[in-house]
Amino acid sequence: MVDPAAPRDAEGAELLLPESGERERSWRLNFDGFRRAEPLQEKPSRGLQDCLGVLGSGDVVAEYYQQQVEMLEGFNEMDTLADRGFLPGMTKEERERTARSERTAIQISNIANIILFAAKVYASIRSGSLAIIASTLDSLLDLLSGFILWFTAFSMQTPNPYKYPIGKRRMQPVGILVFASVMATLGLQIILESLRSLISDEADFSLTKEQERWVVDIMLSVTLVKLALVIYCRSFTNEIVKAYAQDHFFDVVTNIIGLVAALLANYIEEWIDPVGAIILALYTIRTWSVTVLENVNSLVGRTAAPEFLQKLTYLCWNHHMAVRHIDTVRAYTFGSHYFVEVDIVLPSEMPLREAHDIGEALQEKLELLPEIERAFVHLDYEFTHKPEHAQTQDT
Repeated sequence: MVDPAAPRDAEGAELLLPESGERERSWRLNFDGFRRAEPLQEKPSRGLQDCLGVLGSGDVVAEYYQQQVEMLEGFNEMDTLADRGFLPGMTKEERERTARSERTAIQISNIANIILFAAKVYASIRSGSLAIIASTLDSLLDLLSGFILWFTAFSMQTPNPYKYPIGKRRMQPVGILVFASVMATLGLQIILESLRSLISDEADFSLTKEQERWVVDIMLSVTLVKLALVIYCRSFTNEIVKAYAQDHFFDVVTNIIGLVAALLANYIEEWIDPVGAIILALYTIRTWSVTVLENVNSLVGRTAAPEFLQKLTYLCWNHHMAVRHIDTVRAYTFGSHYFVEVDIVLPSEMPLREAHDIGEALQEKLELLPEIERAFVHLDYEFTHKPEHAQTQDT
């Protein structure tokens, strides 16, 4: 690690400065001797800098020190958990008030999705536009995805320890995978219908003045309501509410594309309507393909980020004075949360009761972290043995 007392980059080094004075030696890893100075002046995001090609060496060094600051903040969080046995957070009243606001946002989104979907179905029937039908399909996605989130949340609140001994958290990603497969099939059907219309030259699309007025009024009204819901839902930090905000934003995009394609087909060329439908169907398939990949990664047991493993290792070492070695720290996705496996080495002469209490207390601390669903702590008296589990071999 770079000595913070004499760094090359003075600006970045100000983030990590050792406090003056001697500190009491302890068996614990202790980073309290490092204080955080005033934050650096806000810089453009890394992605923007890469695009502009202006990421200089000074910015790289500053980014490194910023990562060290974030690491120390994570260690401080683990120290709080080790000392107090809980993580600081909102009071019970604040949590209940926030939960009520989040439930209200979800209920408003679901009711709006139902009403707006019915309005777009009517617009699809009145216009016969393939592009508007494809936009209506996207609204159906929002409606059904909300139902899946509600159903899985309800299922997870009714545990059955005999049929599902480790809980039902994996129902949500599995439900999304099934749902995305059905929606991809519907999207492909719209693409095939649009291609058939283009190839056979059967596109006979025209709107009367009354139909056009109805379609424009409905689609613009739906778009404005969805835009208001985007702004409202983005004011929350809850991941589910933020997912609703993203769905509302996607609906704004598809509404605009569908309406523009229908109007252009009515005034310029009829083939624009099926082309717009193909674009919307491809957009919908792509959006849900990304969602499928994210949920597949959550089910296949992908490892946690190195920064998270660092925090777990730090917590395990500082858990108890009797911990001699840390053999294994492993965290992997198993649904929306992590499963954690930890192997710690205790003195061979330690009584079983004391060793059990140390391991159980560590397990309870790990499971207090919001990212962790379940933790398994294995106790050992040495760390030079062969792997205790059968190693999978690729054939």
